[in-house]
Amino acid sequence: MTKPADPVASARALGPAIEASADEIERTQRIPERLLSQIHAARLCRMLLPHSVDGDECEPWVYLRAIEEISRHDGSVGWNLFVANSSALIAPFLSPEAMQAIFGDPRAVVAWGPPNESKATAVPGGYRVTGEWSFASGCRQATWMGAHCHVMERDGSLRLNAAGKPITRTLLCPVEQATLLDGTWQVIGMRGTMSGAYRFDDVFVPEAFSATREDPSQRREAGRLYAYPMQGLYAVGVSGVALGIAQAMLDAFMDLATRKTPRNMGRLADSAVVQSNVAQMQARLGAARAFLVETLSDIWSADNAWVIDVPSRARVRLTCAFAIQAAETVADYTYKAAGVDAIFLGTPFERRFRDMHTLSQQIQSRTAHFESVGQIMLGIEPAGGFF
Repeated sequence: MTKPADPVASARALGPAIEASADEIERTQRIPERLLSQIHAARLCRMLLPHSVDGDECEPWVYLRAIEEISRHDGSVGWNLFVANSSALIAPFLSPEAMQAIFGDPRAVVAWGPPNESKATAVPGGYRVTGEWSFASGCRQATWMGAHCHVMERDGSLRLNAAGKPITRTLLCPVEQATLLDGTWQVIGMRGTMSGAYRFDDVFVPEAFSATREDPSQRREAGRLYAYPMQGLYAVGVSGVALGIAQAMLDAFMDLATRKTPRNMGRLADSAVVQSNVAQMQARLGAARAFLVETLSDIWSADNAWVIDVPSRARVRLTCAFAIQAAETVADYTYKAAGVDAIFLGTPFERRFRDMHTLSQQIQSRTAHFESVGQIMLGIEPAGGFF
């Protein structure tokens, strides 16, 4: 398969097809096959995979812009692509044989939900696991499913990591071995992600198809991309979705402002207040994006063997949290400024507004991240560590 010269250009080229499918994606909670095939042909689920398994190992800021471009056209597709790429970051921690078995398929997608209290039992040759997980974005187009578990040894004790805490291990199996649960994603926004629940019922997972994501130094693949912890690149993906949605809403409002004349008022575009606000909102988005790109590219300058340190992790977290909250501010402004034009189904505003405010409830958007980063900047270790 020929690799694209520019993932951002590939994402941009898919814009019309994504917009044409947006209503269907919202209604069915599925990416239609015709669009999914185009996404795979454009290699947009392989941006963060290693070269050794026919991945593109994109620079993080290029990845950010590609996710942003997709999300300008539909937030749910952007979200599912960022999650698919984030899940692919398990690949550098697997053996070459397991990595090839999972990601050798050019349509490979891994989906999973966040860790919970489920435990896997260590058995000869691997693990047995029973449990239920939620928030598995993109599970309906997945080829493999994952489960993050604590590990119970055969003597009943929990397996511990180097810090003496229970280790979280990721177990992977073909999607056919999991049960996807219908009707578990009834939400106001990001409906098309189908971030539903799934279940494992006494599934055996061989040792080779498991890994831990806790320590970047344990990766088997060299490369600067994998020096970042998975949570850091996960936050980059959320930022791309947020920036894309906000930019689309601002563009839609500027188009509306050239046409709309509210009752007893002049044209919106002729209002000095609107003119000033539009410029400030664009500056807010541009500043947030530039801050994030600069931070990612600056950290990227390290050598291949380096593992990102805590201060650098904090810088990534800071710029991502700032970008997400800046995008939310812009979305709120455009929705309010558009007046009643924003409230009708099918407008350029209402779905994006719902998507943004679903995204903003996610852990990557927490205001508490600023407190943790500030503690690190002041030489204080945050309670519970920092990732």
